[in-house]
Amino acid sequence: MLMRWLFVCCCFVGFACAETAAPKFDTAKPVWPENREKEWNLQVGFTTEFDGADAANAVLRFTGATMCRVFLNGEFFAYGPARGPHGFVRVDEWPLGTRIKPGKNVLAIEVAGYCCNSFYTIRQPSFLQAEVVANGRVLAATGTEGGNAFAARVLPYRVQKVQRFSYQRAFSEAYEHGTKAHDWRLNKSTEPLAKLAVQKQLQLLPRIVALPKFAIRPVTEVVSRGLSRYDEKAPVHADRGLACVNGERCDGYKEKELAWNPRYEVLRTATVSREAVGAKPAWPLTLRDNEFAIFDFGVNDAGFPGLSIQCEQPATVYFAFDEILSKDDINISRYGCDAVVAWRLTEPGVYRLDAFEPYNFRYGKLIVRGGTCLVNNLYLREYVNPETDRATFTCSDAQLNRIFEAARQTFIENAVDGFMDCPTRERAGWNCDAFFSARVSMDLTGNDKEERIFLENFLKPDSFPGVADGMLPMCYPSDFPDGNFIPNWAMWFVIQLEEFYARTGDRAFIDAFRPRILKLVDFLKRYKNSDGLLERLPRWVFVEWSRSNRLVQDVNYPSNMTWAKVLDAVAHLYSLPELAKEAEQVRETIRKQSWNGTFFVDRALRQPDGSLKVDTESTETCQYYAFFFGTATPERYPELWARMRDDFGPKRKQTKKWEKVGFSNAFIGNYLRLEILSAAGLSAQILDETKGYFYGMAEKTGTLWENDTTVASCCHGFASHVVRVLYRDVLGVRKIDTVNRQVELSFADVPLASCAGTIPIGDQLLTISWERKGDELRLRVNAPGGYKVITRPTKGALRIVPVQ
Repeated sequence: MLMRWLFVCCCFVGFACAETAAPKFDTAKPVWPENREKEWNLQVGFTTEFDGADAANAVLRFTGATMCRVFLNGEFFAYGPARGPHGFVRVDEWPLGTRIKPGKNVLAIEVAGYCCNSFYTIRQPSFLQAEVVANGRVLAATGTEGGNAFAARVLPYRVQKVQRFSYQRAFSEAYEHGTKAHDWRLNKSTEPLAKLAVQKQLQLLPRIVALPKFAIRPVTEVVSRGLSRYDEKAPVHADRGLACVNGERCDGYKEKELAWNPRYEVLRTATVSREAVGAKPAWPLTLRDNEFAIFDFGVNDAGFPGLSIQCEQPATVYFAFDEILSKDDINISRYGCDAVVAWRLTEPGVYRLDAFEPYNFRYGKLIVRGGTCLVNNLYLREYVNPETDRATFTCSDAQLNRIFEAARQTFIENAVDGFMDCPTRERAGWNCDAFFSARVSMDLTGNDKEERIFLENFLKPDSFPGVADGMLPMCYPSDFPDGNFIPNWAMWFVIQLEEFYARTGDRAFIDAFRPRILKLVDFLKRYKNSDGLLERLPRWVFVEWSRSNRLVQDVNYPSNMTWAKVLDAVAHLYSLPELAKEAEQVRETIRKQSWNGTFFVDRALRQPDGSLKVDTESTETCQYYAFFFGTATPERYPELWARMRDDFGPKRKQTKKWEKVGFSNAFIGNYLRLEILSAAGLSAQILDETKGYFYGMAEKTGTLWENDTTVASCCHGFASHVVRVLYRDVLGVRKIDTVNRQVELSFADVPLASCAGTIPIGDQLLTISWERKGDELRLRVNAPGGYKVITRPTKGALRIVPVQ
């Protein structure tokens, strides 16, 4: 079995508890402009005023659908709420603190009501429920009458009928307005007030996770400037996000209904000339009609792009963005996104423009059409997890240090209100991805908050619309009008749940999941064949992004290797020994059928005569599944183990060994490989392969990628699992057991002169450093109070010398 690094806790300081008190509103009710709660992409602004003298210790409490942006006295203040499951909403609470000024204060909440299916948020009628409370007194609340009520205006400056941002997310952003459009944030708008209606009260859940960080990231370099030309007859095509609406497979406006399509306009804009700049920006930067500039923000970061701009005449401004440059330019459709925010500025004057939705990018491109504009500033307002600063890792290899920081950056962008796959294309809480992110979450933050909110979203709803009864969604919170799901990802959910129990010791939480998990097991058992293996699993059977995914029917052996682990996990979680017995029977059947004497093959096919014929094709990832889930061990299959250890890995495409065996990709084969090598104690090899897999990513974007090339997301949450690898296999922290208050260390002979790190454990810290002097490893350890430190014996000539 693989060695797992497991944390166990039981609601001690720094960890969320299962019995967190439910939030409540004192007087606020959910409201929205009457009869408009089911409209797509309606932007509404709510405002209220209160006296600073009454607002000592004031707190803003709010929830809403779909997302809310908060301003206090005209300045950005907050964004939320955290996402929740069907039938529930999560409540954010923000202390107003020192942002309150003497006298009149104006609070403005801008709400984007999407009411459409997506992978990021659920389809539900739009509303806002908010109140300001100070010292037990309600200063303002939605759904009330009189001086402490919120007024509302429909905000026409966000163009309503635009295309979806992507197949997976709701609507793209396009704006048309003059210089006074944002006056409503100070309660100075001339837009008419909307008549509000009280909406259905949903069940309230706490935010659980920490409030996000909104630091400003400036431009570091102007990459280039140039001249473009717009050709309205240039051919363009509908992307997946628009095509799915045209085909009525998802919610949104069809192409013929669109009021504006900035994506088409950017795609029809060709570069005429370009001049490299390569210098820090010198604001203001002048852009005339059809001119553009490309900017580098230094690292691939997540948040809200914004700019301050002064236009001499009416102009259209496009901000296109991406994680990389493609042929020295921005490709807004590189991986299926409408990666542009557009503003039609209808009069001369000064504008401060900010995107409402969060995205991630390293590079941005401003294009101006129409009048001359002076760009006074361009920035990214971060929207990231704030809790990882206590975690550190430094060693004598600068490349490993760079990889660690790239992994941390990847995590904070994908763990704001539960785990996500990527910060732009989807922002979806995917199963399987979350298995890897959850381990890192504990390592970097010292608490289980991000994992708990992720899991709780799967626990709370009575059912999942569009998903087969008994199955779990492949990502959530989300909607699936096409009925799609990934049975493998539901299995990974169970495996993660077992690790969550080991990390937290939260028996009540596990017991609450019992009916849902046993129903899932029953669902999967419908597909057992006469050999006891799962056959012809429905919908999207997914192993990894590689050749393996072409070999998933009829009997897929990696899927069955996963199934065996699921049976073991359920047996352990719910004391069902008969499932553990079945798990071993499944493994033994796989060994008999799939092993061909050299490799495990990926599948068997059902023949017309009813017989089952084992295929001949094997993939690298299939071998990793076999070892990771216990179907194979080095002792049982020593020759396969040697081939996998020595011949596979990041250099195989160059060595061309076993060319007929399909290559693994980053997700998830390469990560499984590192786990298997770790179980064997091969730290020096892990160090080398970690650099081979990830240093190029860290160097190019400052984040870690979905694939081993830039064909898709270049910031994928699961990829932050490299943090676990560096802490465990390089720093030497093999295991932290918070139940028994014990730290287990294990050191190997790695080619480093020194290494140091700090790992949060609740509100405390574990600090370790070591330095090599010949065969001596001089070790310093500072563990939290009451923790026992155990050091495993080392192999070879390496000797551990404790140093005070």
